Amino acid sequence: MPEKQLRVIDLGQQSYQPVWDLQRRLQRQRIDQEIADTLLFVEHRPVYTIGKNGSDLHVIASESFLKERGIEVIHVDRGGDVTYHGPGQLVGYPIFDLHQHQQSVSWYMRQLEAVFIDALSHWGIVGRREDEFTGVWVGTEKILAIGVRISRWVTMHGFAFNVSTDLNDFGGIIPCGIFHKGVTSLRNLLGKEVSLEEVQPVVQRSFMKVFEFEQLITDSEDIAKLIVPQPDSQNEIA
Repeated sequence: MPEKQLRVIDLGQQSYQPVWDLQRRLQRQRIDQEIADTLLFVEHRPVYTIGKNGSDLHVIASESFLKERGIEVIHVDRGGDVTYHGPGQLVGYPIFDLHQHQQSVSWYMRQLEAVFIDALSHWGIVGRREDEFTGVWVGTEKILAIGVRISRWVTMHGFAFNVSTDLNDFGGIIPCGIFHKGVTSLRNLLGKEVSLEEVQPVVQRSFMKVFEFEQLITDSEDIAKLIVPQPDSQNEIA
């Protein structure tokens, strides 16, 4: 049997919309078996995204807060409620064919959580699951948010891992619609600065381990050819 391959593409810092468009293109290619399982890494410019199960009421920021902090608000086609993406946060979008793994949404979600429980152990941090909620928690605070969309058993959307994120930006939303829990970051937990460049290889190794990939392909494609530039947008709900 051919080896299970993981193709990794680092997109650097990008706005949300063009990367969402790229995900949809790659998902179609994966459904058609034109590409291997692919993991996109990206650092987004500030944005609140509202999932299919989300509520506009969970964006509590004023227009002046959004404008001052340069935060867009976008409705998206993933599951889940509202979350924040921004600088200092490692965001990842696995485009995986679950025919090659296990055809189970709950299994896939638990595997994503397992990746970050494993990755956090690299820094001596104990991550855990929380009953009734997705994601990974340290104590009572959430460090990893997950929201996915699956079509023909091929995944898109993914995770947001708070590395050195400005947690004040979460103040404009009720994260994931959870009223009584807080958020944290790797920087807060370690009490020192941590770069995405340091964190990404750790997460990558955990993906290889948890999903039992046998070969890693680091893609050096020209990012400019992958990302279609978008006109400047206003801070509005799309």
